[in-house]
Amino acid sequence: MTKHNFEAMREAMVASQLRTTAVSDPRIVAVMQDVPREAFVPEEKRALAYVDIALPLTGARAIPAPMVAGRLLTEAALLPSDHVLVVGAGTGYAAALLARLVESVVALEEDAALASVARAALSGESKVTVVSGPNTLGWADGAPFDVIVIDGAVEFLPDALVAQLADRGRVVCGLVDGGVTRLALGRKAGGHVGLIAFADAEVPVLPGFTRAKTFTF
Repeated sequence: MTKHNFEAMREAMVASQLRTTAVSDPRIVAVMQDVPREAFVPEEKRALAYVDIALPLTGARAIPAPMVAGRLLTEAALLPSDHVLVVGAGTGYAAALLARLVESVVALEEDAALASVARAALSGESKVTVVSGPNTLGWADGAPFDVIVIDGAVEFLPDALVAQLADRGRVVCGLVDGGVTRLALGRKAGGHVGLIAFADAEVPVLPGFTRAKTFTF
C-alpha cells in the first residue's frame, strides 16, 4: 500500500473517528493526522492501521483503536511543559503522539520484543526515552510525572504509579468496570487518585493490572 493511501486513510480516520467522538483539541487532531500509525503496527496488519478497532501485537497485547488514543490525550489536558510517562507503551504509538505535544516522554514497556520495536520506531524522537521494566512499577527514576498515560485498560491503579505522579498531576487510562471497559481520568490530590469514567470504549486490558479473582458461595 502506498504512502498516498495511508495519508488518505489518516484523513478519513480524523473525519470519521476523531471529530465525531469529542476529540476536539486541534493539537491532538493535527498530530494524529501527521503521525504514521502504520509504522507502529505489525507489517501484515498495516492495511488495518486506521480501522476503528484494537489491533493485536504479541501475546495478549494490542494497540488500542485510534479514537481511544485521541480521547485519552484530549482529556489529559496536555501542556507543552509536561513530563509524561506512558505505561504499557507497546510499539510506541502513544509516545510518538505525545512527543509532538509535551516537553518529554518516558515510554515504559515490559515486553522485550515490543520495547525493541518501540525503540526502532521512535529512534528519531529526541523527546522520547524508551525504558524496559514491569509496567505496574512505573519508572521511579523519571518521577515525578505531570501526566501518566496507561495505554490499555486496568482494574486498579498501582500504588507505585500514584507515588510517581506529581501533586495535581493527571492520569488517563482505560478502566475495567464490571466487565465493561471505559475511558477514565484521574487527578492526584492529597496523595490519592480517584479515577472517573467519562466514556464507554473498547480498550484492550493491560496484563498485570487485574485483581485476583475471589470466589463467593
